[in-house]
Amino acid sequence: MMKRVALVFLLAAASPNAQTAKNDYGDGKTWLCRPGRTDACAVDLTTTIVAADGTLKKEDFKANTNAPIDCFYVYPTVSLDKGGNSDMEPGAEENGVVRVQLARFASQCRLYAPMYRQATLTALRAATTGQPIAVDRALGYNDVLDAWNYYLQHDNNGRGIVLIGHSQGSGVLTQLIRSEIDGKPVQSKIVSALLLGTSLPVPKGKDVGGAFQHIPVCRSASQTGCVIAYASFRSTIPPPDNSRFGRVQGENMQAACANPAALGGGSGELHAYLSAAGRSIVGSAAEPTPWVAGKTIDTPWVSVPGLLTAQCVANEKGSYLEVTVHGNPSDPRTDDIVGDVMTNGQVNASWGLHLIDVNLAMGNLVDIVGAQAKAFGASTRKSQ
Repeated sequence: MMKRVALVFLLAAASPNAQTAKNDYGDGKTWLCRPGRTDACAVDLTTTIVAADGTLKKEDFKANTNAPIDCFYVYPTVSLDKGGNSDMEPGAEENGVVRVQLARFASQCRLYAPMYRQATLTALRAATTGQPIAVDRALGYNDVLDAWNYYLQHDNNGRGIVLIGHSQGSGVLTQLIRSEIDGKPVQSKIVSALLLGTSLPVPKGKDVGGAFQHIPVCRSASQTGCVIAYASFRSTIPPPDNSRFGRVQGENMQAACANPAALGGGSGELHAYLSAAGRSIVGSAAEPTPWVAGKTIDTPWVSVPGLLTAQCVANEKGSYLEVTVHGNPSDPRTDDIVGDVMTNGQVNASWGLHLIDVNLAMGNLVDIVGAQAKAFGASTRKSQ
C-alpha cells in the first residue's frame, strides 16, 4: 500500500520558481531536536534483547549529556502534507522518524535535527500515478543549508560533527557536502557522514572520486572524515531490474557500500534495533509474528542477536548491502523480520529493505560513531 512507501530524494515533478521566505533557525520551533531540552528525541528507547533460545532481557538506554561531538540529522521523506513541499509544522511523522532513526545516537553525540520543507509523500504518490504535482527541490535544500549555517555559527564551537541522513535526507546531505564541505576548511570538523538508503557514486574499485573528491568511504571504525553509505536488500530478494537503489549513472561508477557490520570487508552480524510492533519510518511496515511464542514484549524496541548478518555485494544486480536472516525453525525465536515495502499486499522488491535501512544496523552505527569520536578527539588533541 502506498502508505508504506518511503520517499527517495528525486521525484518526477516540476519545480516552481516562486520565492519563499527563509526560516528563522534561531527559533527553537524550527528544530525537531536540539540539546538541552525535552523534545522529539526524548523518547523511550528501552529494548528487549530476544535471544535465540527465547530468553528475554531488558536493555536500558541513557543519553550522554557530556557527548564530545554533535550529530546533524536530515530525515527522510515522511511528510503527509497535501502539497508538493511540506510546511514547517511538525506532524506525527516528523516527530516519529527522529524516534526511529536519530534518538539512539544521543549516547554518542548532541542531537540537532532541523525541520525543512521537504518533498512530500503526497508528491511521491502523485508521481507514481503519472500525475505529478509541483515540487520545489531547492526549497528543502536551502532550508537545510540555512540550518547548517546557523548551527555552525551559533552552536558548533569547534566540535566534531557526524552528518546523518536517510533517503531524501541523504540526498540533501550529499548536495550539502559536495557544495559546502568537500575540500573546504569546514571538512576538518567532519567526524563522518552516514548517508543511508541512497546510491552514492564512487569509481569502481575506489573509495573516493565520485560524489566527493576528498571524502572517502569508511573502511574502519577508527577512520574519520569518511562516509558510510549503503542501501539494503534481502539476500533472498536482490535488486530487480527496476530497482530504485544500488545503481548509479556513469561509466565505471558504482554505488558505494560500506557494511556497518564489517567496515573492513566481508560479512558481519547486524546489531539491529527493531520496532517491537513492526513500525517503520512511515508507520507500520507489517504486523510481525510473535518474537517468541507465548511471551509478551513490553518495550518499544527489540534486539535479535545472531539473527541478521550483512555483506556488501557488487554484481550484475548492483552494489548493495545484502542482508541475510538466519531463522532457525527449531528454536523458539521468530525466524524473520518485517520491513519490506508492500504494494497491493505484495513485496515491492524495487525498494529493498528501505524502510528499515537505518534500524538494521543501528547498534553497529552507534558503536562506529563512538569509536570515530574517540579517534577524532585523539587526532584533534595531537594536532593542538
